[in-house]
Amino acid sequence: MSRIPSRSFAAIRSALLAAEEVALIDLREEAPFAEAHPLFAANIPLSKLELEVLDRVPRRDTAVTLYDDGEGLAQRAAERLLQLGYSNVALLEGGLAGWREAGGELFRDVNVPSKAFGELVESQRHTPSLAAEEVKALLDAKADVVVLDARRFDEYQTMNIPGSISVPGAELVLRVRELAPDPATQVIVNCAGRTRSIIGTQSLVNAGIPNPVAALRNGTIGWTLAGQTLEHGQQRRFAEVGQATHEQAAQNARAVADKAGVRRAGLTQLHDCRAEAGRTTYLFDVRTEEEYRAGHLPGARWVAGGQLVQETDHYASVRGARIVLADDDGTRANMTGSWLAQLGWEVHVLDGLAASDFSESGAWRPALPALPQVEAIAPQTLATWLEQGDTAVLDFTTSANHVKRHIPGARWVLRAQLREALAAAPKAERYVLTCGSGLLARFAVDEVAALTGKPAFLLDGGNTAWADAGLPVEAGENGLLSPRIDRYRRPYEGTDNPREAMQAYLDWEFGLVEQLGRDGTSGFFVV
Repeated sequence: MSRIPSRSFAAIRSALLAAEEVALIDLREEAPFAEAHPLFAANIPLSKLELEVLDRVPRRDTAVTLYDDGEGLAQRAAERLLQLGYSNVALLEGGLAGWREAGGELFRDVNVPSKAFGELVESQRHTPSLAAEEVKALLDAKADVVVLDARRFDEYQTMNIPGSISVPGAELVLRVRELAPDPATQVIVNCAGRTRSIIGTQSLVNAGIPNPVAALRNGTIGWTLAGQTLEHGQQRRFAEVGQATHEQAAQNARAVADKAGVRRAGLTQLHDCRAEAGRTTYLFDVRTEEEYRAGHLPGARWVAGGQLVQETDHYASVRGARIVLADDDGTRANMTGSWLAQLGWEVHVLDGLAASDFSESGAWRPALPALPQVEAIAPQTLATWLEQGDTAVLDFTTSANHVKRHIPGARWVLRAQLREALAAAPKAERYVLTCGSGLLARFAVDEVAALTGKPAFLLDGGNTAWADAGLPVEAGENGLLSPRIDRYRRPYEGTDNPREAMQAYLDWEFGLVEQLGRDGTSGFFVV
């Protein structure tokens, strides 16, 4: 009998409607999560729970509700969270099936709150858009037009509209005046599908940009379905802007944020917010990663503003929490905040920051629990052991990374399915565990030793250290001991998706506004 209490669908729905803090965590891998989940469920797979939960659910007395779809993951996760000091952990009554049977709405795909909100924005504001054929005709005619890609730069490099420039979403209002200085220039904003195109275009409209602005309807999916070709591997990015542009953009962004109900705060209020008992406060720096690394507020997590709006559930996994945003120019935090406020969050933008306040430098470092003390071996030691035989290598990296490159003979394993994977694995006298860096694998070493009764070791530095040592690697799907369900294949990414899948994705997006209405818990509004 589980000693973990349960929490009902009705209790969670009531908390959502009251704007109370709700951490509803789905412990499945991303692919099954994408098949069906509640609107405000956050996906933190059991396989990497320890690596993510402390940042995504930072307050240990948050009301955390865990669920799976009958796999037994939630019970195991509850035990781990209790060990990590979480004190208000419950299981969703009946799991995913219980939610469905109680009349709860279930959604497909990932980052659904943001995608549904984007559709709501378009339906209420009639965000202007142009079809792929219209945009192509403008480009072919060498019209006065600029195409701005609102995705992350790495996504842009994968595929882009010919001639487009990478300007991730929160940068648009800041950069557009110098990318299209003539107010007669037609500005077109695109992403891979619909959401970031809509939000990016509407951002420019809301900020009062004088140019004609339109979204590329259905993004690169629409472009591809129209039979048009994309570029690949491009490097075009926005440039820095002048002081006058900064000031104009900041003024426009502040007006938009004020209209959306974004609150203001200083460092003293930030300190008070973070010290407040019973309340979760996230602090995000929404500038570029380069700016963040050069200097940021202590304790701030970096995430580009456009991605924070697109993937809010991934970064702020406690619905109803407080979000505080920082930048050094007043544009990106205010534009990001304007959308988060409309998404139903309590949002504060920090004002009055001085350069000296950005006193930390370097990359963001995630919060981690105490790391298990295990015996680590060097890559060359593993190479020697493999030559001698009787050693099995278990790889806990992502399945995509394993298929791309892995230690010869390594078997890929989902940590949450370790027992099942070991039952199917060839027996060995000792086991060496690895992943990209060795961090995730470290958490599985003791479990492998317990399940096999054999010595288990960590590869120091993981697959990266192995490759850096010049040791051989191989590629391919050989050696998969677990199903490749760790990542949902998005129909709008990559270059080889079936046309049917792309069209089905668009059809699904069109239906999200109606589904939001049936769910009734979003709290979204559109200014």
